[in-house]
Amino acid sequence: MARQGVGRLSHSVCLVLTCLSLALHLILAFFCLSVLQTSCVIPPPSSCSSSFPGTIPHGKQGRSHPLSSQSSSHKLPVSRMNGDFTKMAAHIDHKVEASLNIVNEKEKDKKLIQTKMATKVSQRVSSRSKLEALFSHPLYNLPRKHLLEDDWLLKLKPKNKGGDSEEEDEEEDSDKSSEDSEWQSDSEEDGYDRANWTRSADTHPAWLRYHLGISRWELYDRNDPSVAEVTQQMATQRILSAVQKSGGTQLKLIMSFPNYGQALLKPMRQERDAETDFNLFYFSDFERHNAEIAAFHLDRVLGFCRIPPVVGRLINITTEIRAITTDHKLSRTFFTSPVGNLCFHGQCEYYCSTENPVCGRPQVLEVSLASMLPDLSLAPRRSWRSPWRRSYSRTKLAPWEKNPDYCDTVKQTPPYSQGTRLVDLIDMVVLDFLMSNMDRHHYETFEKFGNDTFLLHLDNGRAFGRHSVDEPSILVPLQQCCRIRRSTLMRLRLLSLPGFRLSDVMRESLSQDPLESVAPLLSVQHLSVLDRRLKTILQAVHTCLEHHDDVIYDDLEGYDVNLYRH
Repeated sequence: MARQGVGRLSHSVCLVLTCLSLALHLILAFFCLSVLQTSCVIPPPSSCSSSFPGTIPHGKQGRSHPLSSQSSSHKLPVSRMNGDFTKMAAHIDHKVEASLNIVNEKEKDKKLIQTKMATKVSQRVSSRSKLEALFSHPLYNLPRKHLLEDDWLLKLKPKNKGGDSEEEDEEEDSDKSSEDSEWQSDSEEDGYDRANWTRSADTHPAWLRYHLGISRWELYDRNDPSVAEVTQQMATQRILSAVQKSGGTQLKLIMSFPNYGQALLKPMRQERDAETDFNLFYFSDFERHNAEIAAFHLDRVLGFCRIPPVVGRLINITTEIRAITTDHKLSRTFFTSPVGNLCFHGQCEYYCSTENPVCGRPQVLEVSLASMLPDLSLAPRRSWRSPWRRSYSRTKLAPWEKNPDYCDTVKQTPPYSQGTRLVDLIDMVVLDFLMSNMDRHHYETFEKFGNDTFLLHLDNGRAFGRHSVDEPSILVPLQQCCRIRRSTLMRLRLLSLPGFRLSDVMRESLSQDPLESVAPLLSVQHLSVLDRRLKTILQAVHTCLEHHDDVIYDDLEGYDVNLYRH
């Protein structure tokens, strides 16, 4: 009996304890529910707050989170609970606030990671731009031809070695001493730099290194840092002299710089998005400064490297032309327009009058500056009349416009009958058609290299005149001759692909010019038309391939062509 009584008692105690435990759990659950409900109460926004929903009002970021004030002021139903539960409530409140802070920190970390990832992606895209990808392609890094001593246009005067007479020894010592000493120009007082030029290329200015880099096969190496230095210096160096260039149909100036470099200036004459009047003949068109700049970039993008470096610049007509010119004929043509702009017109065959002046805004003028080639006394050039020269007449047609088999005669005529002269000319035709240049009446080569050399693509001021229509007559030499370099064709096909789209790489290349910060050098229409014209060229080649067998001049012979396919 005693055992049964003890068993019942212990049973009752366990039951009471179980009930008490359940009661305590219910109270604790009710307490936690009330705390969570309190933390979800969002204070109404102030009527003066201009913050977007879900953001912290401006000026309140440093304040405490609303949860702490809400939890501290909220009265919990704990009248039957002792102080331990009060401590527990405070502990739970602290944990809830801490958990929210952790969530906020995680959100911050997530945003930071996303920002870093976006930055890395943008850096990766910028570091691998279409232009850089194009110039990294094997077609733009073909093995270079081995150059002999006579393949360089200019070379330094050889040092005299071992004279037999005392007189020659004295000359050698004199040469050596002058080689190590400074050469001071008589014009130093006029602002020219002190020259300390020796046989070392490090002492030469950028324009001289560029001149010394001209070879039989190209005007410059695209990777030569001297070219970038030349353009940078033309865009920033102080102008010491400005005189009008003799000859030519429109106004051009020769500008001189402190490092003895020179550039050919062409001024802005019309707005960049203006189209050539359809009623004008091609020989009556304005020359455009932005066309010279864009032609240099297009020639480079095509892989030709046959146009001297060109850059845009803003100049002050008063301080950088009028005040420093020694050309009296030019100085007499300055005047102030009715609206207060400073203007001048110089003397030339076309558009050099008060009716067609060059005017600043009011004194600032956009210009193109093209690096001058070596002086003709050092590097004579030969001018060649283009076989597809236009008649430059309002009534007459040129022979090639009347005879569809005209190229058969050209192919039998030196220098087009042998070597690369014909495909060199077709390269120039491709360039001219893309930029709609109808004014290619002559081209030049360096006399030293004879007929076995590249063509200079000079004087491109009448390009990029119209974007609404193409000029099919420019492409006639390709259509009549059906001959093109393999490397040129493969580059054109590469530029037709979305990853190397011609308009995109041209836009990116032109963005490097200083004048791009003023306004785009080529309008969107002029850029987009490049892709259309490129398709026309490829279609013309395709038509030739369907009817002729000897269309491709294989300048990649001996190389693994599969390496250059895309």
